Amino acid sequence: MTAEIDNVELYFKEKRILSGIYLKAETGKVTAILGSNGSGKSCLLNIIFGSLIPKYKLIRLNGKPVLRPLYQKKLAAYLPQNHFTPQNLRVIEAFKLFNVSWDSFTKTFKHFEAYKNYKFKTLSGGERRLVETYIILKMQRNLILLDEPFSHLAPLYIEKLNQIIKEEKKHKAIIVTDHMYSQLIDISDDIYLLKNGNSKQINNIKELEYYKYLNAGTLT
Repeated sequence: MTAEIDNVELYFKEKRILSGIYLKAETGKVTAILGSNGSGKSCLLNIIFGSLIPKYKLIRLNGKPVLRPLYQKKLAAYLPQNHFTPQNLRVIEAFKLFNVSWDSFTKTFKHFEAYKNYKFKTLSGGERRLVETYIILKMQRNLILLDEPFSHLAPLYIEKLNQIIKEEKKHKAIIVTDHMYSQLIDISDDIYLLKNGNSKQINNIKELEYYKYLNAGTLT
């Protein structure tokens, strides 16, 4: 599957947030969105998912325009920045609710076996983020949208999560944004930079210094 979002125009009151955005994601690839705080990364993910309505957008799947929000068509799953699991929901119930295998999860993250009947409010921020990210990645959707999946995660969790992302991309298109740019660069096949409301496809990572997303010499 190839998903394209084109000609995005987003304003909040009179302030332009995004203008003329283009981005493409494909099955078999991880597409990264980089940008400074406030550049519109989360807004763009919400627009793709269908939970934020811009002034204008065009979404195409395999070259054909899609008019209904992707979440309504059950084509996309979205990990927001904030926790989406209810505080009093038990961990095992979330896996049942989203039809994701608990056994597969605990084979990779063995110490979570003890948390099966814990409520989400008892988990640390990093543990909760890991569970939520895993669930979204494993959902039966064609397009996965991840907004800061590495937030509050220990390095070992990030390493294992990256392996899962690489496995899932074999049959899904994955779009990821995160402030941990080095982790994102490592797992990405395509990179887009949001700057001044526009999108720029990055063909050489040194361009991230040229466009002043990174300080000169960061990537040497």
